[in-house]
Amino acid sequence: MRMLAKDVWQLSSFFQNWFNVYLVEDVLIDAATRWSKRRILTQLQGRSVRLLALTHCHPDHQGAAAAVCEQLGVPLACPEDDVPAMEGRAPMLPQNLAIRLGVKMWGGPKRHVDWTLRQGDSIGGFRVIHAPGHTPGHSIFFRAADGVAIVGDVLANMSYVTGREVLREPPALFTTNVEENRCSIRLLADLKPHVICFGHGPPLRNPELLEILVSKQSQRILKVTPQLQHG
Repeated sequence: MRMLAKDVWQLSSFFQNWFNVYLVEDVLIDAATRWSKRRILTQLQGRSVRLLALTHCHPDHQGAAAAVCEQLGVPLACPEDDVPAMEGRAPMLPQNLAIRLGVKMWGGPKRHVDWTLRQGDSIGGFRVIHAPGHTPGHSIFFRAADGVAIVGDVLANMSYVTGREVLREPPALFTTNVEENRCSIRLLADLKPHVICFGHGPPLRNPELLEILVSKQSQRILKVTPQLQHG
């Protein structure tokens, strides 16, 4: 494990930073793919864990959730609008071939959600902030005391092709509403985080890069809007 901030650890993996799992105090955040069960449980040996919380329900975040909860005897928490997908009462979104393939390759079984996370809830000293777009229920976990944000897939900090570090939006193919997710990116920027921990990619300790990304998005909107007005 690698310590990123006070009481915040990033679990190790063979492909480091590809499918991130975090431990915040005694709360595990996200569960990567179903193939991650062994590496998660091995690293948690000797540590007290009382809860597993998901940032959202996608196969590369809920994959080992049911197995880890069963093995450790801990409850599962999930953002409200993603609960139906986690419990198997609705498909994971968006409904397309890419997500269906992801479910087959990486997804784990459905499981009952013990705690439905809502805006303003607190887990492990972090506030739950609803940040939809990537999925309907996608949430950010933010600790105002030192500006640490665990942001799931609102953003990624890596290229999915080369693996190199680069701040980017999640692929539209895996996002239910791209414009809504961009609003969530601006919401994240408004929090003024000091350390950003992603679902994919290494942590970012230079928040200026986030401001640059938001600025570029705003400039694109300004360029497109006049064209729409005069089109």
